[in-house]
Amino acid sequence: MLRPVLITSLLLLATSSTWTAFAKAPRLAGVETAMEGMIARNEIAGAVTVVVSKNKILHLEGSGFADVATRRPMTADTLFWIASMTKPITGTAVLMLQDEGKLKVSDPVAKYLPEFAQLRTPSGKPANLTIAQLLTHTSGLGEASAPAAQAARTLADLVPIWLAAPMQYEPGEQWRYTQSGINAAARIVEVVSGKPFDVFLSERLFRPLGMVRTTFYPTSAERAGLATAYQKKAEGSGLEAVPPRADYGQPDRPPRGNGGLYSTAADYARFCQMLLNGGRYHGKRYLSAAALKYLTTPQTGELPVGFFQNDTFGQHGLKYGWGLGTCILKTPHSGVASMLSPGTYGHGGAWGTQAWIDPVKGVAYVLMVQRSNFPNSDASEVRRVFQESAAQALAGR
Repeated sequence: MLRPVLITSLLLLATSSTWTAFAKAPRLAGVETAMEGMIARNEIAGAVTVVVSKNKILHLEGSGFADVATRRPMTADTLFWIASMTKPITGTAVLMLQDEGKLKVSDPVAKYLPEFAQLRTPSGKPANLTIAQLLTHTSGLGEASAPAAQAARTLADLVPIWLAAPMQYEPGEQWRYTQSGINAAARIVEVVSGKPFDVFLSERLFRPLGMVRTTFYPTSAERAGLATAYQKKAEGSGLEAVPPRADYGQPDRPPRGNGGLYSTAADYARFCQMLLNGGRYHGKRYLSAAALKYLTTPQTGELPVGFFQNDTFGQHGLKYGWGLGTCILKTPHSGVASMLSPGTYGHGGAWGTQAWIDPVKGVAYVLMVQRSNFPNSDASEVRRVFQESAAQALAGR
């Protein structure tokens, strides 16, 4: 089904004047040098970095190239596939509906997707999955097979594909990163709101926040400004371009809540500012304080979670928890988390994009890059040096 383009030139003109002058934006000392170092080492081709407080831009800067071959520079308007940075937005959408009394995250999934009533666990018991389990990666739901998923045109098309896959474990017993669960939550938003997921987000979140460059379906003009993705060459020297992901961004594909969004650094920073402000932005409330706790408070108990659960990345699984679509740092550790406070939360994306919100220090760090083969993008050196240099500059003020 072809979807209408919801971004118009009128909306672009309506963007808050706070973000209009990229050339005049404040810049934190040391961040540019840090990013240029990563570019010189061929870790990335370029980056856009943003640091915001509740009400101010503290830093906004482009470094290097959005496309090396054409020498197109990174700018505040450069568009990126943000992949799993979509997940906190999906969690937010669900919680907006909870605030309206239209669902509870403790509800059984089958209340909204009746087909789930027949789902059985590996032991043969009724699964009785909850919405919260979907969003915290503790459901055990099976993943859609790639060929079947490629044929899906809507989120509704994916439901029987998930249910046909065997469950991975008994619900609540493990944490395992599960794309199907997040997409099932997005489908519930559609059922409860009566609107396609992309339309709901555009009407209820993106347009009101001024996130006018954020979309599941970039136009041809927007695609022309998309940052090119790169990967390290096999021999380890230099970067080579890789094609865009064909399974995202096309108008005949589902608006997947697990990783379908395209956005800019400035747009995503607005979303972060809303969360930093306790669910408010420019005087309008988007989330209640109670709802915000589901995003910012671990819901996974003592389960080890996240992407640091091996020797290579420090076995830090117990130092994290998971909220509804968010990763939450419980105990800072060396490396990418050393400059962050307990309770910092956010999410990264497959191609190295990152957003982390530190409510103790009252700042959010947003990093936009497009590098496809990081061993672990959450643990990338690019993320570390950006956050480290920004935190050092803020501490020196």
